[in-house]
Amino acid sequence: MTGDGVRGTVVVGAGVLGCMVAREILAADPTASVTVVDRDLVAGGASRRSAGLHFPRGAEPEVRRLAAESQRYYAELAAERPGLPIHPLGMTVVAPRSAEARLREVYLPEADLRPADSVPDGITLPEGAAAWTGDGCQYADVPALTQALAADLRPRAEFLEGVTVTGVASDTDGVRLSLGTGATLTAERMVLAPGPWLAAKAWRHLVEPLGVRVKKIVALHIEEPPTERDGAIVLQEEDAFLLPYRQRGHWLFSYTCAEWDVDPDTVEPGLTPTHLADARKLLERYAPRLAGRGVSGRVFCDAYTTDGVPLVRPVTDDGRVVFAGAASGSGYRLAPAVARRAVRLLSAQSPSHTDPKDTK
Repeated sequence: MTGDGVRGTVVVGAGVLGCMVAREILAADPTASVTVVDRDLVAGGASRRSAGLHFPRGAEPEVRRLAAESQRYYAELAAERPGLPIHPLGMTVVAPRSAEARLREVYLPEADLRPADSVPDGITLPEGAAAWTGDGCQYADVPALTQALAADLRPRAEFLEGVTVTGVASDTDGVRLSLGTGATLTAERMVLAPGPWLAAKAWRHLVEPLGVRVKKIVALHIEEPPTERDGAIVLQEEDAFLLPYRQRGHWLFSYTCAEWDVDPDTVEPGLTPTHLADARKLLERYAPRLAGRGVSGRVFCDAYTTDGVPLVRPVTDDGRVVFAGAASGSGYRLAPAVARRAVRLLSAQSPSHTDPKDTK
């Protein structure tokens, strides 16, 4: 690859966001030169462990805008490609009865949130709690979806899998990427979509000023087969959810784990007694029948901002390198909108020409 000419755009990271970025670049300009580089296989990192749940909400106005844009994108994508592993779901939201006004602020109008006539089988409402049903919920097999997107892109984009980026430098000649293979890539611009790999030596100096942190994510696998009638159950106040994981034949219970500043290369992938105890405590309150069925699960991590709003911004003075990510556990849910913002930012001549609302 040394001396192989200058690429148009290099995307570092072949997860769902990186592949969406590549897709959007080529949608805007089918003749564009795009190279996607990943130290692992496509969807081999955080995307491989993603729950893949999309529900139409956002605690912050910008997240609601991102969620609405992504919801429209996924609906169009599923209609265009009905064979993709994107599955609509019913949704039940459980929260204190007094929280109804706040729920209507947080959830998109498309959710059409309304009081539930009944609660799903096995769900218990604590005293003072109520349930609402809503629309616009779906889930995806994120690794399979990402690989399908990559397969569509391969005739027009170059994929370098199992290739580590060991250095990044940007100057008037372009962005130079040193690779673990000994080769060098030169590009006009670069999108850095590293997921939780913020501390990689090649770009740590670029990312540290963003103030992003990495938090552990834990989800239990509930060994009970879901039915076709089952929908997602969102525990609003606890920021947790039960997902009928039909393609795997079990339920998934994701809850908030407050373990910060972990390293994706060294995070222990196994559950601990504390993980099980914390998850079961919530399940015993809301779904006691399932509490004893959660005996296994998945552990990984993701990048978080202080306000939960993903970042899309240049990280070099010349604007050639753009960081996209830190979706705070909502990488799949917000990926289309974040990717579009990254591509719009790339098209600007310099960071000073960007729209301020596109830098979050």
